[in-house]
Amino acid sequence: MANVSYKELGLVNTKEMFAKAIKGGYAIPAYNFNNMEQMQAIIQAAVETKSPVILQVSKGARAYANGTLLRYMAQGAVEYAKELGCAKPQIVLHLDHGPSFEVAKDCIDNGFSSVMIDGSALPYDENVALTKKVVEYAHARDVTVEAELGVLGGVEDEVSAEESKYTKPEEVVDFVTKTGCDSLAISIGTSHGRCKFTPEQCTRGPDGVLNPPPLAFDVLAEIEKKIPGFPIVLHGSSSVPQEYVKIIEQYGGKIPDSVGIPEDQLRKAAKSAVCKINIDSDGRLAMTAAVRKHLAENPGDFDPRQYLKPARDELVKMYSRKNIEVLGSAGHLDD
Repeated sequence: MANVSYKELGLVNTKEMFAKAIKGGYAIPAYNFNNMEQMQAIIQAAVETKSPVILQVSKGARAYANGTLLRYMAQGAVEYAKELGCAKPQIVLHLDHGPSFEVAKDCIDNGFSSVMIDGSALPYDENVALTKKVVEYAHARDVTVEAELGVLGGVEDEVSAEESKYTKPEEVVDFVTKTGCDSLAISIGTSHGRCKFTPEQCTRGPDGVLNPPPLAFDVLAEIEKKIPGFPIVLHGSSSVPQEYVKIIEQYGGKIPDSVGIPEDQLRKAAKSAVCKINIDSDGRLAMTAAVRKHLAENPGDFDPRQYLKPARDELVKMYSRKNIEVLGSAGHLDD
């Protein structure tokens, strides 16, 4: 299939979006999706809250949904937003945790407006070289590039690490200068998956729920001093709402010791140079909770629409609340 530019699909890159977010003291929501219901919910919530939004796709999600279908789903997302009453949607299609130059290139050639190249597990110089190679290819096509410095713990699709390693503030100037990346994902204590921390890292409340340790805002402050005004990204930032965990376990699920990042800490981060916050696990939990509850209460239902509609409705509710109360992006579509 012939290469296509994201501009032909009606998408935008992150450059202006991030500049406005830093100036306005809010963060752009970056929600992962891999099926139609998730995408519909993300777009509906963005339109209803008048928020710009980033549709994120991991390598695994791309394999699941098919690259060609995704291209047209993204184009459909833009048209859907217009149909819902948004005259000028601000939608980014972003590759999350691109593992190689080849995957990033393929996404750019297939209509992605932004890509992440994750060389964080490589030695520093190799991370620089890989990121620079992707930047050169992307910038020639007006596509923005997110890089990563530091290692996040946890598991998400193909990305996994035993433990997190905080980003070293002394490396950031050299890294962004040498690579030319447009934004930088850093590690300050967030992590992937539904278990952001081990029970040993937390305190346990009287109700048995884990209370996580605080994020390393001192590291974030040091990084901001080194590269003032540069767009910073937080990965692994789902709050893992306990109401969804409880519903899933009430209706047969087993997801013990699920713990996320407290939303007050995410709001604090969003007011700084953190202008993009990645949320994936919360969407999975909301959807699974709604599906499990519906099927338990309606054992005769077998039409997927019967249980996916309440799941989609729950996603819209959750994404809307995140945009308004946590990320602060609501109302900033026309900045």
